[in-house]
Amino acid sequence: MTAAEGLVRERADGCSLAVRVQPGARRTAITGFYDDGQQPQLKIALKAPPIEGRANEALIAFLAEFFGLTRSAVTIAHGETGRSKLVLLAGVKKTDALIRLSL
Repeated sequence: MTAAEGLVRERADGCSLAVRVQPGARRTAITGFYDDGQQPQLKIALKAPPIEGRANEALIAFLAEFFGLTRSAVTIAHGETGRSKLVLLAGVKKTDALIRLSL
């Protein structure tokens, strides 16, 4: 397993994805990986500002579209107020997430 694969973990109801967001960017996109030595995270730039939950809403919408899910299938389990987040993807297997992320 590569370090990048450690950012996706299998769960009974789907998988979890470790994410590091950069709100207020020029455009919303996956920009790479962030690894501070503890847990690797998927870096996502968000055009939305970090005001009144707008960045969290943009993250949920982006990941729902990226993985072909409804917004209700994507939830932020940890890190609602920080840049580091744990996002749950209901109904997505770890292997499918890794393929979609091309890891």
